[in-house]
Amino acid sequence: MTPMTSPSDSHPSDSRDEIMAAHFASMVMQTAQMAVMLLGQMPHPETGQTVTDFEGAKMFIDQLEMLEVKTKGNLNKDEEQLLKQSLLGTRMAFVDAIEKQEKAVKPGAPLAAASAPEPVADKPAPVPPSEAAATPAGDDESRKKFSKKY
Repeated sequence: MTPMTSPSDSHPSDSRDEIMAAHFASMVMQTAQMAVMLLGQMPHPETGQTVTDFEGAKMFIDQLEMLEVKTKGNLNKDEEQLLKQSLLGTRMAFVDAIEKQEKAVKPGAPLAAASAPEPVADKPAPVPPSEAAATPAGDDESRKKFSKKY
């Protein structure tokens, strides 16, 4: 008879690490897919329509960037490569979507008017970088003074 191995004989940390690696990969891929969907490069799964939401896409790209910073030195090579590729792909998709929108805007029309979402009543409108420099520092601390571009 061959001896049977019991669950206590195996290394539970090995299977736990594999499960965590699979969860990490799934989360990275889902986050990247949400960003790409919100950039209009893949249809919404329920409606089949393409959606363009630059702020939403930027939020998902920022989440991937946060994962890269917070997990630095703690990922295996495959996880690190997946995260880097996801970030590269979503950033390139963001730039591509912005460029497509710029081409769609009539020549001579300001891009900000075509791409900026309508301000919400309870949130102040973001200050363009050119105006932020002209605004005194203590005027309105709640206003957005910069934005990240990819």
